[in-house]
Amino acid sequence: MKRAHRGPAWLLLAPPLVFLVAAFIVPLARAIWGSFFAPDLTLQYYARIWNVPVYGRVFWITLQISVLTTLMCALLGYPAAYFLASCRPRLRQLLLLCVIVPFFVSVLVRNYVWMVLLQDTGLINRTLLSWRLIARPLELMYNQFGVVIAMVNMLLPYMIFPVLSALLAIPPELAQASRSLGAGAVRTFWRVTLPLSLPGLAAGGLLVFIIALGFFITPALIGGPKQMMVSNLIEFSVRQVLNWPFAFALANSLLIGTLLLYAAYVRIVEGRLPRTGLP
Repeated sequence: MKRAHRGPAWLLLAPPLVFLVAAFIVPLARAIWGSFFAPDLTLQYYARIWNVPVYGRVFWITLQISVLTTLMCALLGYPAAYFLASCRPRLRQLLLLCVIVPFFVSVLVRNYVWMVLLQDTGLINRTLLSWRLIARPLELMYNQFGVVIAMVNMLLPYMIFPVLSALLAIPPELAQASRSLGAGAVRTFWRVTLPLSLPGLAAGGLLVFIIALGFFITPALIGGPKQMMVSNLIEFSVRQVLNWPFAFALANSLLIGTLLLYAAYVRIVEGRLPRTGLP
């Protein structure tokens, strides 16, 4: 009986495996091979990343923007998720729809909206000037501030959903027991709700951080050359200077850095966060 069921199961699994190999494994292997053999074995492209200071600065900008974006998403996403968890189911579904709706709009369109809002003649600066709160337009674009604000807008739902899932998995009896023992709402939150929701916060933070590392459109349109991230440098190496081996080396370095950060995250977090009751 088990062998009879195993055949159809493998058939169902075969198409996604073939797609994964063709769309991810093969291109990744090609990128790794192309960075070392161009056409002969060489490490010059990886050495160039370490020896040229400007490339190190690009990696530092990428890490800095990703960390700031993750922190801002955590500061904004946790209260939003906490509010959603405390709502009635019907109201929660309606509010969740408002969180999901931005996914229906193209990322490129949303970036152009932010350009309209943040530019010198944009809505924010014109409003502040008309209210005489500022004497000249604020520099809200082509800097780190504009990039982080726009990226937080794009990635905030990725923080809200894991935190909300963790909050909803907490048995309500725990909060009731805490209050019955004399703890107030604030103490119940700090001693019960927050610790039990940390796995969701950690998962959301990891998800936002990894996506932010590879962001391309927002830093290209809103950041400009001064806020170039690794993905923009890869695109420049491919399209402008046609240096494919160096682009492969940059992509592989970003991938290795992401895997190392993920391994550090697992090492630090594993066994230290409480379980929420999720299977």
